[in-house]
Amino acid sequence: MDLKQLNAFIAVADLRSFSAAATKTGLSQPSLSRLLKQLETDMGVVLIDRYHRPLHLTEAGAFFYDKISTILTEIDTVTSMTQRLSAPSSVLNIGFVPSVLYGLLPEIIATLKQSNPDIEVNLKDISSYQQMDALKSGEIDIGFGRFAHQDAWIQQILLRHERYVVALPKAHPLAHVREQRLIDLANNRLILYHQTHLPVLTTTASTLTADTGSSTVNANSEQPPLNEPITEPLLHLFAQYGISPFMTTTVSDLQVALGLVAAGEGITLVPASLQTVRTEQISYQRLVHENVTSPIFLHTLKDFVHPKIPDLLVAIYHVYEQRGITYRQQKFVSEP
Repeated sequence: MDLKQLNAFIAVADLRSFSAAATKTGLSQPSLSRLLKQLETDMGVVLIDRYHRPLHLTEAGAFFYDKISTILTEIDTVTSMTQRLSAPSSVLNIGFVPSVLYGLLPEIIATLKQSNPDIEVNLKDISSYQQMDALKSGEIDIGFGRFAHQDAWIQQILLRHERYVVALPKAHPLAHVREQRLIDLANNRLILYHQTHLPVLTTTASTLTADTGSSTVNANSEQPPLNEPITEPLLHLFAQYGISPFMTTTVSDLQVALGLVAAGEGITLVPASLQTVRTEQISYQRLVHENVTSPIFLHTLKDFVHPKIPDLLVAIYHVYEQRGITYRQQKFVSEP
């Protein structure tokens, strides 16, 4: 059993086609078939049912695929990390969720470049969970996200909590009320935009998220049954106060949600940094609930910290100090 055989099996299992797998791997179909047959002979197990189209995994093949794909992913991660450790790139690749870009990220990058004139920075719009794979593959070196993660390869620090505000159409009766309560908003259509839901019901309001990776629009107005956990972040937020919105609509991302608010189709809650968007059509007002916040996390690998990340943290905390933002200074464990 060797890596070529395993990669051949994974390609066929993923694509359920020898021709498609041959194209993906750059091998000829006879070579691919031979590698797979050698693997099955070495194991004494049939992994692929070749008599169906598309190809099917046998029960043993499905079990083997589930286990070996995780191992191969780890091998790829270790290989990538080893290469980066031996020859660190001078470029700092930063992933971010869109809601962070509307906040202090541009100012932080400007501060970083001012103190490091020779630094090269690449920014990539990528959701919090996608950042985990991007860190492992080397696509990014660090990521700004809104979700806490449990991953053996990743370490994270909490930068700060950002308060939510309510976004209302300018013509809304509550548009000029400076201090809003969730109970007073319950009779409105609440526009939901999160693409990732909370993992468990026990997550507190102070760790609600604002990840805004995009996908296709999926509108609906159904509430989950009362006996099921409420994991959609905004609905969960209302539920913490024993409130259920009158009606909801789910859209693809935060920008679409704000577009619907501007059109008078409902209200939504967003991190305070978004309150500069569409201000001619939207009124943003504070919530009286001080613990209703959205966290901002910084993620990187546990075993490899890009040499420019300490400089990035210095820039972040400098901006926080200039803006009078409360924070607790932290650093990643493998920093010098």
